Amino acid sequence: MFISSLFLGSSRSWSTYRVIHKDICSQNFMLPFLSRVRAGREFIYWEFSTGETRKVLSRMVSHSELRNLFCSADAICFDVDSTVIREEGIDELAKFCGVEDAVSEMTRRAMGGAVPFKTALTERLALIQPSREQVQRLLAEHPPHLTPGIRELVSRLQERNVQVFLISGGFRSIVEHVASKLSIPAANVFANRLKFYFNGEYAGFDEMQPTAESGGKGKVIKLLKEKFHFKKIVMIGDGATDMEACPPADAFIGFGGNVIRQQVKDNAKWYITDFVELLRELEE
Repeated sequence: MFISSLFLGSSRSWSTYRVIHKDICSQNFMLPFLSRVRAGREFIYWEFSTGETRKVLSRMVSHSELRNLFCSADAICFDVDSTVIREEGIDELAKFCGVEDAVSEMTRRAMGGAVPFKTALTERLALIQPSREQVQRLLAEHPPHLTPGIRELVSRLQERNVQVFLISGGFRSIVEHVASKLSIPAANVFANRLKFYFNGEYAGFDEMQPTAESGGKGKVIKLLKEKFHFKKIVMIGDGATDMEACPPADAFIGFGGNVIRQQVKDNAKWYITDFVELLRELEE
């Protein structure tokens, strides 16, 4: 624990808060402040301990402002499992390897925010123990199914010169397969890497990837902003790990077209169940 000062201000005024919190940049800390400020205003906060200055948009923005932000975004980031594709990749892999039931329950708890993501990922993979051959056979025999409307939405965004990224807590080998179906370059894919021994047996996963832990998607978005100087990034996904990426994402759109996570449905300012809704926004 530490004591630090937070300056939360707009173009009109500044206020200073003295706080005690283990991580003053966490979403749980920022939300109480942002929920008390006027909707739609941009605020700057400064973390005294690091000297870091960040700009965020009030989470109380109106639906019309969120729509405008989506239509004017520089980049759109999609979750993959149960968003871009209809399945949960790790559950499909578990089914293929014969341990479906136990892993599905762990996935449900992880996506609902009940357990730390990295813990859930470690436990699930320890049960599955997938070999390189099994992953390759899964893709060949049971390829993931794209969610209706996603191909058209991604194509429309690309026509508008909007950068599209896939940020997933799933596995890069599966996500790159999905990206190729959507003409998304591999460089725009952020996902976890499985590791294998020379004989192809499971050897763990790359724990250094930001997507391997809770808050990892937010770290990727922060990296994208720093690297490409995007001014507006929107995150779209079905799970708690997607919602917590805003901020640093400028807006979050919850997606329930494949599975409804109640926590996300209850807290997302904009919640959709069909990508057609976003396509219509771009066409208006």
